Amino acid sequence: MALQPTPIAVTGGEHTAQMFRMMIKDLARGNQGITESSDLKVTALSTPGAGVQIADGSGVIAGKVSTVQGHYSVYNIGTDTVDVGSTGGTGRSDMIVLRVEDPEYEGTRDPSDCAYFQVITNVSSSATSAPSGYSAIPLARIDIPSSTATITNSMIVDLRKVANPRRERTLYPYYAADPLVEISGTSETWQTFPSPTLASIPIPVWAASAKVVYTISGLRYADGNVWANFRFLLGSYEAAQWVGIDDNQGTSARRGTVQMVETIDLTTTTGAAMRGTTQSFKSRMRTRSANAGKVGVDATTTFNVDIEFTEGAL
Repeated sequence: MALQPTPIAVTGGEHTAQMFRMMIKDLARGNQGITESSDLKVTALSTPGAGVQIADGSGVIAGKVSTVQGHYSVYNIGTDTVDVGSTGGTGRSDMIVLRVEDPEYEGTRDPSDCAYFQVITNVSSSATSAPSGYSAIPLARIDIPSSTATITNSMIVDLRKVANPRRERTLYPYYAADPLVEISGTSETWQTFPSPTLASIPIPVWAASAKVVYTISGLRYADGNVWANFRFLLGSYEAAQWVGIDDNQGTSARRGTVQMVETIDLTTTTGAAMRGTTQSFKSRMRTRSANAGKVGVDATTTFNVDIEFTEGAL
């Protein structure tokens, strides 16, 4: 196929539907899915019954019939409902997709009615993708028990993916100050150290996860072998994993660097409560029962909080 000689948008040029579909593909960077985190979410009816409701929102759908078909932009204004059939003596899994059947490439639907929500019945209980060859994006799988006619939220598995998720990455440095502050002993008790809040971090309302790289440079060890741990506290979320300081260098003063990496799920109850708020970031440390030295911070100690938020279906 030859080069299309009339680019969008040239005054006096003629622009075909295919040209606009190819432009949508370019703008979507070849991806498909929902546009924003809350778009097109499938939930039970307000009074649970034999169907589900689909929220307001939009998405982009890749044409799968032809390599030059391009992408479609589809949107739903308000809430739509879709019927779901009841089960008999055995359970069943159905998938709800947002599908396009463009009569230029497949089917015989009216061009003014070629985007629609479709219930694909009896799919695998582990299915997460629309059937091969469908120009469609999956929204949800409904795992329905036997002899059931009422769909509840507990049966709905969210399959939505954001086509081009937003990302926001910020580095928050914190510099300790003189005089030297130290912790010692063998308490095994977690404490905020040093005591100030290292950063106040705004958490985007659209964020589904946060990747945190937390680094302390110039941490001071002295007066004996140091055995300790460190981690962080973001709002009410305390890092699940701690990092060990395993220092066996005797009594002389020396410096060290420690780092930990953790991914925070912001779709959980705790995580969801933090979205759209500003949360404090604090350093947490504890000495171990075998500790014989001191851990200290002073003007040569630097704390770096590197955090990246990523959008996902919410």
